[in-house]
Amino acid sequence: MIILTDTSIRSSLVNASRKEKSDLTLPDGFDAIDFDVLDYLGWRDPKMGRRAYAIVPTLDGETIGVLLVQAEATPRSRAQCSWCRDTRLPNEVVFYGAKLAGPAGRRGSTVGTLICRDFQCSANVRNDPPLPYAGYDAAAARQDRKDELVLRASSFVERVARQ
Repeated sequence: MIILTDTSIRSSLVNASRKEKSDLTLPDGFDAIDFDVLDYLGWRDPKMGRRAYAIVPTLDGETIGVLLVQAEATPRSRAQCSWCRDTRLPNEVVFYGAKLAGPAGRRGSTVGTLICRDFQCSANVRNDPPLPYAGYDAAAARQDRKDELVLRASSFVERVARQ
């Protein structure tokens, strides 16, 4: 993960208006965040109940930020996060929607996905997976899960950014 600043976060948001960018509240303890253990930075805005942000490095080295809005309804049954796909989730999964960037977003077009409510995906993929058989390479499986998280998260934000 690259180091992010307040300015770089606000400028990376592709689907937010100037007003929404100026209203952004950084996560608590932003200065102490260890970016080395994050595959992306995601947080819920403490001042705006259902608003959240995800800042994701893409596979080509660009950083794309998206403004997300949590759906009012919650899944009826235990949902699986679309990004980390952890089957032993220690947290709640909710539906987040994001308006598309550019003219499509101004017309009201959106995309959505199920994500860990408080964006714990980076921690989830670093947990040891259950060992299915003797000799299973847990370190390689953990690396695969991290790579897949980056791929799925970057694919989502790139879809939002496309105009």
